Amino acid sequence: MDERSIGFVGGGRATTIFLGGLHRAGRLPRHIVVSDPSEAALAALRRRVPGVEVTSDNEAAAACDVVVLAIHPPVIREIAGRLARRLRAEAAVISLAPKLTLANLAGLLGGFSRLARVIPNAPSIVGAGFNPVCVGPDADEAMRRAVLDLLRPLGECPEVAEADLESYAILTAMGPTYLWFQLYELIDLATSFGLGREDAQRGLRAMVQGALATMERSGLSAAEVMDLVAARPLGDGEAPILELYRSKLPALLARLRP
Repeated sequence: MDERSIGFVGGGRATTIFLGGLHRAGRLPRHIVVSDPSEAALAALRRRVPGVEVTSDNEAAAACDVVVLAIHPPVIREIAGRLARRLRAEAAVISLAPKLTLANLAGLLGGFSRLARVIPNAPSIVGAGFNPVCVGPDADEAMRRAVLDLLRPLGECPEVAEADLESYAILTAMGPTYLWFQLYELIDLATSFGLGREDAQRGLRAMVQGALATMERSGLSAAEVMDLVAARPLGDGEAPILELYRSKLPALLARLRP
């Protein structure tokens, strides 16, 4: 168990994912404080994660050894000054928000610069996450290790350039939403065809992993990979799906970038 205290400012999805993954891995810190104005959100979190301390006081979370800003950029801007008053000089602050750069965060926090940014990924809740991280230049090696130690039980946590974080927000943070509705539909259809649910899930897992392995290791072009299967039952539906990707995601990235 990590002896450092950790405070989450915000008790929503990202905090639920992180604490769920740490709990599953048996790596919960000894002292966890979560602040949120929603009593319902805090009650749900306490049911999921035993022993967590919940409060509506953001400054209580900001007084911990590691402070995770699990809130949206406008809220960070609104409350950063109050948080800065409670930050310990040796604390580490991790922002899960896109758009606000390390320099922006330091300015909002009154010059506090022991900072890192992470783009969280929902599969972290089962230890299968991909959480790109950028540790700020003013962080020492001990802080860098503390940040990576916190993230490793959740899955991969590659260190990346800060300029790439918003691209990862589109690819890896939001990426599961592009696929999950289709994968759940395939499972439901397979069970309606007579497969047991466990057999359908096993087949789907192998198919998805194999499809990715083929892309990565076959040495074939995209067109050649997609030509390996003679039947493409959804071929006439591919164009409108691709148009959604090409119209919506670049526009979203433009809004997310600093």
